[in-house]
Parts: sequence; C-alpha cells; structure tokens
Amino acid sequence: MTTERKGFSTRAIHDGQEPETLTGAVGVPIYATSTYQQDEIGKPRQGYEYSRVSNPTRDRLETNLASLEGGVAARVFASGMAAVTAFCQMMKAGDHVVAGDNLYGGTPRFFNQVMAKFGVTFTYVDTRNPENVAAALQGNTRYVFLETPTNPLMALTDIAAVSKVAHSKGAEVIVDNTFMSPYFQRPLELGADMVMHSTTKFLNGHSDGLGGVIVCSTAAQAEALAFLQKASGGIMSPFESWLVLRGVKTLAVRMKQHDINGREVAEYLRKHPKVEKVLYPGLPEHPQHERLWLDDHV
Repeated sequence: MTTERKGFSTRAIHDGQEPETLTGAVGVPIYATSTYQQDEIGKPRQGYEYSRVSNPTRDRLETNLASLEGGVAARVFASGMAAVTAFCQMMKAGDHVVAGDNLYGGTPRFFNQVMAKFGVTFTYVDTRNPENVAAALQGNTRYVFLETPTNPLMALTDIAAVSKVAHSKGAEVIVDNTFMSPYFQRPLELGADMVMHSTTKFLNGHSDGLGGVIVCSTAAQAEALAFLQKASGGIMSPFESWLVLRGVKTLAVRMKQHDINGREVAEYLRKHPKVEKVLYPGLPEHPQHERLWLDDHV
C-alpha cells in the first residue's frame, strides 16, 4: 500500500466521494432531508440532527474541496456572495480590511454598502505591489482580501509576498481563487490563511447551480464558519452540493482545455487589427507574465 499523496485528479474524483456504505453506490447520494432520526432527545443516530447544521451530501463536498485546496476543512454556502458574507461575519465593529482595488464587483459592494454600516472599515489598494499592502496595514487590520487574477482586468498578486507582509502585522490573508481554481493555484500553499470560491464558476463547471466555499487552514477558522452556517443559515443545498461534486470530477480535464482555448483566443485577439490591447497574463508582453503559475503536473 502506497503512502504517497494522491494526484489532483484522483483526489478530485475520490476524496469525499467514497462509495456509500448502505448500498455500495459509487455516486454520492442526495440526502434531501431536513431532519434525522434520534434515538433519544439530543442523541441523533448518525450524528446528524438538522440539515442547516450538517448534511451528508454537503459534508462530502466539503471534504472534497478541502482536499483539493490543501486545507484542514471547507465550509460551503448558497452562493459566492454568501461565502463572502460568512467571512465578513467573522469580524466585529472596529476591524479593518485591506482589499484589492480590482475585486469582483459584488465584493466591494457588500463591503461598502453593508459591512461599513456595522463599523468595519476597508482600504483598497493595488495589491500588485506588496508595498502598497504594507503601507495600508493598520493596528486594527484583521484581514487582507485578495483576488488574483482579478475579475476582469487579470491583474496578478504575489500571494506569498503579501502573506508575509500581512502576517508580520498580525493580519490574515484570504484569497478569492475562483478564476484559477485549485487545479492551477492553491493559495494556502503560498502562505494564505483562507481561500474562497464562487463554486458557481469553474468548480461546478456546468452553469446549473449557485454556490460558494471557504477553505480553512486552521480548525478554529473551520469551527467559526461551521457556527455561522448554523446561526446564519446561508448553506448550500444537498442538490447543489451534489452538482458541484459531479462538476469537480472533471475539473482537471476542463481546466487544461480552458487554458488551451484561452491561449488561442488571446493569440487571435493579439493579432487582430481592431484590438488595441489584450489583458491576458499568458501573453509574454503582459507586465506580470513571469508571475503566472500554471502547472500541468499537479
């Protein structure tokens, strides 16, 4: 029996997707139930009592995504913005966040129009230069929120460098990794503390379900987010969880093809007489081309 770490594709297909014990079914069942049998009050038979708190299908997906990002646990939510909301609920009035100035639009909208009402403050900087992050850090900075590549301008941030700067001041780093997926980039391996995704995009891969996830590097983060799933209720449904589990099985082959197609489209546009500039890190003339990390052997 080998003790070597399983490859990415193997983990995508098998981690959290082991055969179901009752029948041996190799497909994870959709546990469409709200409540579970209890042998007596306060003693659920299988450890499940209410699906807002936990659900077997959702548990399987969380195991799978934690494995792919190299985290200790994952917590899934009803949408990418529900995941952002849960992250924000980990803060309190008086906390400060340094964030990238080119985030997905829904994120600063929630920061500025919702969280600001509760006494959380935000400073937006160009995170392509870690010195900008260092200059923006304050004594009450709790988190640095990154997105790399950014949506839609495709600017890149050196996650390792920014994490080093943030950690030196006691701040944690959370990275929106939706664009790259864990196939091409795993921020926890680069020093980040948490990773989030809109599972709606590449992880699901079929445009038929909404979802979000935060992958944790510590048990304390996982416990805090599990409590927020229970307390706030913004959880992913069993059916949506099953959809993402199905989609993740083909993540590796899809991301390889996305890369091939993206490069061909960028090259075509680069040569088109009506196109002035192509913002694509895979092109050699992109100012951050050397930072692009694409590894086919994961």
